[in-house]
Amino acid sequence: MLAAAEQPIPYSHKKHVAMGLDCAGCHTAPGKGEAATFPAESTCMKCHVAVKKDSPAIQKLVEYVKKKEPVPWVRVYKLPNYVWFSHKAHAKAACAKCHGDVGALDVMVKEKQIDMNSCMGCHDEHNAPNECNFCHNPA
Repeated sequence: MLAAAEQPIPYSHKKHVAMGLDCAGCHTAPGKGEAATFPAESTCMKCHVAVKKDSPAIQKLVEYVKKKEPVPWVRVYKLPNYVWFSHKAHAKAACAKCHGDVGALDVMVKEKQIDMNSCMGCHDEHNAPNECNFCHNPA
């Protein structure tokens, strides 16, 4: 497990999952294009207009909403630009397969290494192509 990234607002996946939220309820997968998204601030505000609205973290969220700016979350999982990856194509896989048990985390950390060996192993396991140009963008 790697060190946690400093996020602009503290967020506990563990607390939110315990309340019944699931990955797809907040992270549109995929959003525009092939990538999963960070939750829209309006999604957070559906509850936080009333829940913990006086907490400093929620006040910070409200400031982003007022300014019509997205929260500048720090991405924890990022693939190199030369790798093509589609969450849409991987939608049948459980999120935990690549991201670990995020629902048990108070602070998001990179629990699983996402590298060529892990991807190719999963592709082998699911009889998916492993040719170089399947995942690597031609230069």
